[in-house]
Amino acid sequence: MSDFRSHIAVIDYGMGNLHSVGKALEHVCPGAKVSITSDPALVEDADRVVFPGVGAIRDCMGEIQRLNVGDVVSNAIKEKPVLAICVGMQALMEHSEENGGVNCLGLLPGKVKFFGDTLQDSQGSKLKVPHMGWNNVHQTIDHPLWQGIEQHSRFYFVHSYYVTAENNPHIAGTCDYGSPFAAALSHKNLFAAQFHPEKSAEAGLQLLRNFCGWMG
Repeated sequence: MSDFRSHIAVIDYGMGNLHSVGKALEHVCPGAKVSITSDPALVEDADRVVFPGVGAIRDCMGEIQRLNVGDVVSNAIKEKPVLAICVGMQALMEHSEENGGVNCLGLLPGKVKFFGDTLQDSQGSKLKVPHMGWNNVHQTIDHPLWQGIEQHSRFYFVHSYYVTAENNPHIAGTCDYGSPFAAALSHKNLFAAQFHPEKSAEAGLQLLRNFCGWMG
């Protein structure tokens, strides 16, 4: 049985839907202390860390660099379970096409690309960008954060840019929107999701619940 008596730090660098993430964690992790913080000492003290993000990658990387969040995340990944969400996942990669091209943290290999203005499904129908709404996720590995979540469960996405899935060694889940892309990544103590688990009903809450008990 998982021990939920722990401290979870949600990193606040001004670019995330922090309070909905915090409330969801409090809901599924009874007894846990949830801190929304930009204080590196609090993040270091935490047992688990959440690295969220919404908005344009240039703004996110600007704040990440200003507040030295990259080192905070890098150090956390070496020591404890870390969950990255949405742009938080994209910021872990090497480079993003967004905003004319932005270098990211380079903690995981891979690029972030634009879906494009002419995106089509397999029948040739135009797909809207951003990709917004519910879509099925195919779990590509057996991971503790997928425990209790059925294969091809639906999660909630809001994004115009995606992490490429081809030849990516850390894929944990894929989604198809015009073509397959990385819906989730996993490497050692790190799990990253392009979707928003805090907005993804029971499947998302189960993933957060699993994160609360994950030992990395």
